[in-house]
Amino acid sequence: TGLTEGSTPNGNDYDRDIVIISTQRLDKLHLLDNGQQVLAWPGTTLYALEKALKPLGREPHSVIGSSCIGASVIGGICNNSGGSLVQRGPAYTEMSLFARIDDQGKLQLVNHLGIDLGHTPEQILSKLDDERIKDEDVRHDGRHAHDHDYVTRVRDINADTPARYNADPDRLFESSGCAGKLAVFAVRLDTFAAEKNQQVFYIGTNQPAVLTEIRRHILANFDNLPVAGEYMHRDIYDIAEQYGKDTFLMIDKLGTDKMPFFFTLKGRTDAMLEKVKFFRPHFTDRAMQKFGHLFPSHLPPRMKNWRDKYEHHLLLKMAGDGVAEAQRWLNEFFKSAEGGFFTCTPEEGSKAFLHRFAAAGAAIRYQAVHADEVEDILALDIALRRNDTDWFEHLPPEIDSQLVHKLYYGHFMCHVFHQDYIVKKGVDVHALKAQMLELLQARGAQYPAEHNVGHLYKAPETLTRFYRQNDPTNSMNPGIGKTSKRKFWQENTPDETH
Repeated sequence: TGLTEGSTPNGNDYDRDIVIISTQRLDKLHLLDNGQQVLAWPGTTLYALEKALKPLGREPHSVIGSSCIGASVIGGICNNSGGSLVQRGPAYTEMSLFARIDDQGKLQLVNHLGIDLGHTPEQILSKLDDERIKDEDVRHDGRHAHDHDYVTRVRDINADTPARYNADPDRLFESSGCAGKLAVFAVRLDTFAAEKNQQVFYIGTNQPAVLTEIRRHILANFDNLPVAGEYMHRDIYDIAEQYGKDTFLMIDKLGTDKMPFFFTLKGRTDAMLEKVKFFRPHFTDRAMQKFGHLFPSHLPPRMKNWRDKYEHHLLLKMAGDGVAEAQRWLNEFFKSAEGGFFTCTPEEGSKAFLHRFAAAGAAIRYQAVHADEVEDILALDIALRRNDTDWFEHLPPEIDSQLVHKLYYGHFMCHVFHQDYIVKKGVDVHALKAQMLELLQARGAQYPAEHNVGHLYKAPETLTRFYRQNDPTNSMNPGIGKTSKRKFWQENTPDETH
């Protein structure tokens, strides 16, 4: 993804000319079987799919709020992306239409959609583009259009491996996890019945072990898995309250459908102002930060009270019969456990999850506003082992002393955490990152968990083999995962290795 720089070329040391293709205008979608499945094009966004499915009472694999604004459906598949929805796991399908370059340099179009689109590339692509697909063209042959095993995996709380991460060999299949090594024209995916009668429980404690016990009991013993279980530490709560306020207010007042427009406008304004010496860097971020201060406090009083009382927060969303199940158990559990919970009103529940969503961009805003005072932001997304009970990070003093803020939040039931570190001015961020990754390796964590290797992480051997299998000439997205940028996977010269 863009967060790990994997969606663009990196550096000037390629041995061939580079062609960059934007697929944003290829944004159609086609519902199959009355919305039970969907056919998504390269530019189809999660928002557009969510909007198309809503009247049918169904949802895509990820929804806005569990993923980023403007995210594409196929982008999620190509990166095995996760999200906050506990029952759905990483984005995955075994049915797609893609082009690949074989080991002879010949272009092939491979139709594994399970849909009869014709025989030649021209027939296949024109039938897809003209949306001439009929019900009788669609086959159901047992191949999966989502990760069917995830519920079993996430419930296995004693396994010493993570529930999900980008390079999981069992989730790499053709387009799924290909990270640009194939040119994906369409994917076929399952959709899901929208959960009704949802209820958010806001849990707080000062002891990480309390949240450990909650997670392990719910996953092992509840009949109904949560819809979501999101963790926030008090520090990211505070940063998000101050530096995610304008994002929160825009989504709360205008809705998610206006956000892509504002992000596009911001991007164009930033690009224009960069050419004007009069303006300091990050002008729009500073302006929007000041804009947010004009409005009164936006978070509910009970959330603020919990922030003052407790260091660790868990936003537990249940649905259907799971609501009463969770209410009963939490009432009993907190008779003796340290901490407490409250049952959110619909407004409180919505604002709690919106606050958690705003947290994802708040650290970046902090870094932009304080660019003169901090070196950079080091953003890690990690997957801990399912049996880890000591999940809360304690950094050694020699690392802690190099940081301004440590910001922890994540998908708690899946044991996937986003850890953003605001680095002090003058610190060598690359050296610090290497130290951090050593600590994570020692803990048995996998990284990255959601944003894929991009150009920032070294791909493990299994992932490199998968890339080479999909792209034997190394013509598509070369260099991804710190692999060779050269044709036929020749070794980089020493000065090109980074």
